[in-house]
Amino acid sequence: MSVLKRIGTVGAVASLALAGMMAMPHQAKAWWHGGWGVGVVLPPVVIAPPVYAPPPPVVYAPPPVAYAPAPYYAPRRVWIPPHWRGGYWVPGHWS
Repeated sequence: MSVLKRIGTVGAVASLALAGMMAMPHQAKAWWHGGWGVGVVLPPVVIAPPVYAPPPPVVYAPPPVAYAPAPYYAPRRVWIPPHWRGGYWVPGHWS
């Protein structure tokens, strides 16, 4: 069991060191111009062939107008200006 712990610890330390090296600021280089960071030169790995999307339609129709007018029974709100009422100041508000 201690061998597995040791291998796990070494792997964790190595992965933290690798993450630190990847996070360090450095000059951007393409893989064909000297590699990444420490000089590792590997071409990119292609996992799947490229997938091409169909071209967009030629004519774009405007979207349908989606609005609901206010119901006819809805009362209109009115602005009531600030005023005095019974010795108290009432700020302006909507009815």
